Amino acid sequence: MGRELTDLAEACLEAALGIAAPQVPMAVIGMGKLGGEELNYASDVDVLFVHAGDDPREADRVAKAVLAVMTTPTADGIVFRTDADLRPEGRAGALSRTVASYTAWYERWARHWEFQALLKARPVAGDPALGAEFMAASRPFVWREVLDPDLVREAREMKTRAEAELPKRGLDDRERKRGRGGIRDIEFAVQLLQLVHGWHDPRIRSA
Repeated sequence: MGRELTDLAEACLEAALGIAAPQVPMAVIGMGKLGGEELNYASDVDVLFVHAGDDPREADRVAKAVLAVMTTPTADGIVFRTDADLRPEGRAGALSRTVASYTAWYERWARHWEFQALLKARPVAGDPALGAEFMAASRPFVWREVLDPDLVREAREMKTRAEAELPKRGLDDRERKRGRGGIRDIEFAVQLLQLVHGWHDPRIRSA
């Protein structure tokens, strides 16, 4: 089911990009469960937008149009819950960036969790060459010879904060995704092992 839903989401993103009719080269990078080809019916579709050229206003217009096509309610509901919140600076950041802009962010300001999130990055729609360029530029930030100890610390802090929120919602004993021993615990453990050993063993560099 995960692969089939992922294929459907990718086709919808490609169609939405076609409707937006970009006047600059654009690519959509799948993140999270979309990037990992493991969507389920409760999943959000997480994306990053990449553009080429020197017209950021056009790229912003296209990104907003794609999100609108995917998320605007109709009589039949929405296409997929879609957001670009994993982009640099989150909701405060530009919706689309050039590859050079992403690289500058990852070199200077990115938090360690952003590199962990890039484990699942994968081009899913738009210009294939631009998507490949983004992947080539981002890989060195994921697969490092020495893992920064701060990455492990940050991952633990994120998990602790998530767990602390659950009792407030009455979910501390029955949250399979974010609770202690839940899906996210397993995912974080696997991803940290990938980050530790992926430099030396390309076979485990899987989204």
